[in-house]
This record gives sequence, C-alpha cells and structure tokens, in this order.
Amino acid sequence: MKDRIALEYFVLDVFSNKSYKGNPLSVVFTDGDLALESYHNIAKEFGYSETSFVYYSTAQKALKVRSFTPTGFEVDGAGHNLLGAVCAALLKNIKIFDEQNGTDHFVIMKDNPIKLTTSFDPVTEYPIVQMHQKQAVIGQEVPASRIAKALGLTIDDLTVDDLLPTIVQTEVAHVMVPIKNRRFLHDCIPDNKRLIEISKEYDFEGFYCFTIADEDPQNIVEARFFNPLIGIDEDAATGTAAGPLIGFLTANKYAQPNIEYKILQGVKLSQPSLIEVMSRENDILVGGSAVITMRGEIYL
Repeated sequence: MKDRIALEYFVLDVFSNKSYKGNPLSVVFTDGDLALESYHNIAKEFGYSETSFVYYSTAQKALKVRSFTPTGFEVDGAGHNLLGAVCAALLKNIKIFDEQNGTDHFVIMKDNPIKLTTSFDPVTEYPIVQMHQKQAVIGQEVPASRIAKALGLTIDDLTVDDLLPTIVQTEVAHVMVPIKNRRFLHDCIPDNKRLIEISKEYDFEGFYCFTIADEDPQNIVEARFFNPLIGIDEDAATGTAAGPLIGFLTANKYAQPNIEYKILQGVKLSQPSLIEVMSRENDILVGGSAVITMRGEIYL
C-alpha cells in the first residue's frame, strides 16, 4: 500500500447491543475534511444506507461528523448515522467532551452543533447515546390514497382511528404513515418511482410506516422506513424519523410527554432495532446503543 493513505474504520450495528442486528453503519476516522469525491467513493464502496466520517476538531472542541448515502447524498439529520459515529468515537476512547464546559455536550453534524447526552451500560459497557432533536413540527397531510397505491396497499389498510398520513419534522421532514396492523405493514411492496414522485411533490424525504403495537407492551409501535429519494430502499433503524413519530403520536394523544417509549424497526429485514424516544417540552430525545461488528482500514 505504498504511498496510499490508510483510514481506520469501524462497522457498528446501531440501535442494538448485538452484532448482525440493528442498523449497520460504517464509521471512518479521518484527520480532517476529505475531498467530496472521497466521501462519495467510500460511502458507495461500503454500500450501507449511510457512512459517517469523523474527526475531533481542536478548533471547535468537538467531534465533527459528516454522513453520506451510497448515492452521494449528504445527510443532515441526527439519526443512526450520528448515534453510531458518537458510539464509535467513545469506543475508540476519543475524549470528545473533555474540552467542553459543563454538562451541555455536543457534536457538530456538518456545520450544526447537536446536543446529546451519553452514558455507559453498566452490564455491557456499551455507550448509550441520546440525541436531542428539535421539537416536532407537524405539517400538512398527504393523500392516503396515493401513498397506499405506492405501497401496494389499499386505502383501508391505512385506516387507524383518526390518524392520517402527515408530514412531521424535527431534523428532517418525513411523512408518518399509519398502517392498520402488523400484517399490512409487512405486506408493503414499495413502488420507488411513485414514492419519489410524492416526496418531491410534497417536499419531504422518507415514508415512516407504522402500526400501533398492541401485542407488545414494550414497543409503542413497529415501523418500516422507505426513502428512495436519497437512495435508501428500506432502513433498519431511522432516528430522524423516530423523533418525528413520537412527536406525532404525543400530539395525537397516543403517547404521553416525558415518558420513554421504544420503537421496533427492521424486523422485515431480519435486523430488529430498538429506538428509545421521548417527547419533552422543548425537545425530543432519540437514543440507543451500538456495538462494533467489524474494524479495519480503507485506502485512499
């Protein structure tokens, strides 16, 4: 590998404490910013829904994170891409908070500081990260008939009491899609072309399809996420959608503020993930754990 730059990477399974479950994320450690082409090439090479690139900035006294999809789209939101990046840095024993004052810890995602809280599980010793997302902004409804057709379902399959498909945003705008039951949720067959058309027309990214989990009191809902607009056919765990969903459910009295709930996602992909969420007065907490499954070097 003469004259080639080697970068260390971890592959973590995020929103899980077991390898080969949760949402896989590659995290690449750099000494600073890379050329845009390098970000794109590496993310494409890994092929995961997102790849995060991290380094500690002494100038800004914070961990800097940038995340890209395999199609070259740069992700802004605080989801599994950020949680996994922070877990990787902590597992690598990078002192990412030592130069920050008090307990208001933050990392920088692209150019924006994102507040978070960290701890370690006393049994597994894995890091637990809670990301502080903005309070949910509930936007316009999207016709259920169009979404149902794009998911290979009927409009009746999207009937859940008085809930309707609605755009909600904390970090990123996604549409929350209520599904009548677990069978219909698993029966979804997305038509990516139609989903992209709807996303562009109504100016949002992904489709967070969920069903109320009456059978499992540990999980408030089971969910699936489709975001073909940025090259993600289906995601095993989506923090940028989990935050909006708990905000939406709280606003509609399906959840209570200041109580932690869990969202189950990734079952259809055989990568079950648990996302911890809580809606508070001024923000929404989205958190969980991650475990290292692979490590190695990648060459520029």
